[in-house]
Amino acid sequence: MIDGRLLVDAHLHPPRLSTLKPAWTRWAEQYGAPGWRSAFDGDGVVIPSAFDELLAAEGVDRAILLCEYSPKVTGIQPVEDLLPIVEHNPGRFAFLANVNPHLHHPIAAELLRQVGLGAIGLKIHPVHGGFSPADPMLYPAYQVCAERGLPVVVHCGTSTFPGSSVTMGAPELLGPVLRDFPGLTLVLAHGGRGWWYDQAAFLALMHDDVWIELSGLPPARLPDYYQRFDLRRLARAFVFATDWPGVPGIARNARALARLGLDDETLDLVLGGNAMRIYFGSSTQG
Repeated sequence: MIDGRLLVDAHLHPPRLSTLKPAWTRWAEQYGAPGWRSAFDGDGVVIPSAFDELLAAEGVDRAILLCEYSPKVTGIQPVEDLLPIVEHNPGRFAFLANVNPHLHHPIAAELLRQVGLGAIGLKIHPVHGGFSPADPMLYPAYQVCAERGLPVVVHCGTSTFPGSSVTMGAPELLGPVLRDFPGLTLVLAHGGRGWWYDQAAFLALMHDDVWIELSGLPPARLPDYYQRFDLRRLARAFVFATDWPGVPGIARNARALARLGLDDETLDLVLGGNAMRIYFGSSTQG
């Protein structure tokens, strides 16, 4: 809990450091939360108990962990590395699958393999993977998610990592997916960061199943980023997330969000209720 409110961080990267490109470590060192390396042992492997204690101290009730298969940009963060963390405390930790159509074939089979390991949704990373989120190669994976009621998180925004295909981060590219998979839950990670805040906001306001995930966005800047929209209305589609370790602090971000003047009901939705609905099928932790 954070100041008496349920807190769900819907976007964390706890990788085995040896699997990553050097640029990832430089990013974490430059922008990371103080003490983030305390969650890792000397070999760069996450210590589940230490990570659990770190998040508990930040007030995090539930945490959604991400793997990633982007060898050209950040490296491969295999899903198997997340399993010991989830096993340590399944009451706090859950994870999303990740697929890359340039690596995985048949793509639906790989998604189902990761779902079989416990994944509660799918994350795709067009910017790091170098593909459009509407690439037909992804459609079998979207079909699996539509049939099983699994949410799909899509990186929508820029990335500074070398080798990124930044144009693939435009939310408007999801138009065919929204058309062809009505009812599919789509979460726009990073909320259109860079040049596409208006696109992300428009999609969220037009579609009940589209959400804006706040990973990597300083809460105090949200009124500027979405200045063309009614922030109090739009905020009902926000999902709190930090992009840990690249965040000044999880509790710090949550409290900065609370200072935006949202009403209590909306703030509860943003900090935890929306994520509980999307990922766990309820509006409370229970």
